Amino acid sequence: MSEYTVIFANGKFPEHEIPVGILKSATRIVCCDGAAESLLDSGLEPFAIVGDCDSLSSRVIEKYEGIVFRISEQETNDLSKSVKWCTERGYNNIVILGATGKREDHTIGNISLLAEYARMAAVKMITDTGIFHPLLKSGGFETFAGQQVSVFSIDPMTEITSTGLMYPLVNRKIGNWWEATLNEAAGDHITLDFSSGRVLVFLSFP
Repeated sequence: MSEYTVIFANGKFPEHEIPVGILKSATRIVCCDGAAESLLDSGLEPFAIVGDCDSLSSRVIEKYEGIVFRISEQETNDLSKSVKWCTERGYNNIVILGATGKREDHTIGNISLLAEYARMAAVKMITDTGIFHPLLKSGGFETFAGQQVSVFSIDPMTEITSTGLMYPLVNRKIGNWWEATLNEAAGDHITLDFSSGRVLVFLSFP
């Protein structure tokens, strides 16, 4: 992977070797508010800490005062504030870690926001089980036979046609998020074709 910025959210700390390795080899780590606490506990250092600072200890605020960027507005969450902070500084290759695994409402919100972030940067979200990729236009992915694949449509009127999936989508409108989950790759590549809308693709780890 080329130079990239990790945005580290305040969810479950990664355990799988892939996200842990990505975290350790990141060009820079931007922490969402209180995520800095768990990052520091792991022995890693933040490049910046962004958020409203409501879950950040005074100890960390004092020690890292020069890299704490307090954004108090409440119209967006700390993850969105961190993405905006990164893109404003030209950090446009972003991997989001730690965005899932605690509160389910936060998890769903963070995953759905990928479709918004994709308008701003090259972004993906990595969990302990796989990778979420946002698509704003037709695209494809390298896969392996049997790899678990789930497709989500943010816009229910989007018609999606797939190639390379065990259970093909043919001009399929996905009205509910469960409808195109638990599919799998038939071989080494899949494509999703659609003329408009926003799509999220989850690819499991081996």
